[in-house]
Amino acid sequence: MGSIFTLSIAQSALELGCIYALVAIALFISFSILNIADLSTDGCFTLGCAVCAMVTIQGHPILGLFAAMLAGVCSGFVTAVLQTVFKIESILAGIIVNTGLYTINIAVMGFASNVNLFKCKTIFSMAKETIGGNWYELLAVLLIVLLVALLLSGFLHTRLGLSIRATGDNKDMVKASSINPSFTITVGLCVANAMTALSGGILAQYQKSCDINLGTGMVTIALASLIIGETILGKGPMFVRILGVILGSIIYRFVVAIALRLNVPAEAFKLVSAIIVAVALSVPFFKKQLPVIRRWIAAKRRGRAARKGGDR
Repeated sequence: MGSIFTLSIAQSALELGCIYALVAIALFISFSILNIADLSTDGCFTLGCAVCAMVTIQGHPILGLFAAMLAGVCSGFVTAVLQTVFKIESILAGIIVNTGLYTINIAVMGFASNVNLFKCKTIFSMAKETIGGNWYELLAVLLIVLLVALLLSGFLHTRLGLSIRATGDNKDMVKASSINPSFTITVGLCVANAMTALSGGILAQYQKSCDINLGTGMVTIALASLIIGETILGKGPMFVRILGVILGSIIYRFVVAIALRLNVPAEAFKLVSAIIVAVALSVPFFKKQLPVIRRWIAAKRRGRAARKGGDR
């Protein structure tokens, strides 16, 4: 196992797991809380990456993260308007926004397919100067993710946050309580997309580059992380559920790291990701079937025992 898994691989998996955890948290808001399938995640992730990269090139790495979040809010707002005002199904609204974001993203990048930040100051170079050591990148990302988790947990316990949670549970009840569900959906999607764009911005500074296809398959990765986290920790207090999503993202990255270490061909990596998602989605089903399987095995054992007793 030592040859398959090294300290550097574990460190990289932890760092990427924390970065991508923000996308999983975004999906937690839209999918688990609001019960909306937001397929604009891929494009929004690249949008955050592109905006942050361009602002970072101008010498403002911290401002770049806030600019990425603002861009994410705009993306979420457009998605919400398509759903609430024009009554377009959430899946179609996400596809429309995701398609449109491709052109916007490449325009933000100056109509180049990639941008590099190798000579730019980033939050990680700042962390290296402040913290030092070999774990400064992980500590910097972990600090941001835990801060986001605390702020989000606190927000979801406010009156507006509770209204957003109630909207996902029962929209008609919320409407009967004189709360505008269109408003709560809009706020929820804006917050979710801000998290997605923030993740893209952090990744841009982490790998010191931005590519137009960077967000491809991001919704699949986030969904796998979300399901893994909810399967492990299950239901509980809001902060615990958010921590579960972060843990799910880290576990997913560890699985991916092992797959890469086992020399899985690059052409088969999408298949590996799909299998991980399928397994993660199937775990709740198998957990429900576990008592039935146990009873079946126990009945088989009793039957064998009875036959042996009869033979005697």
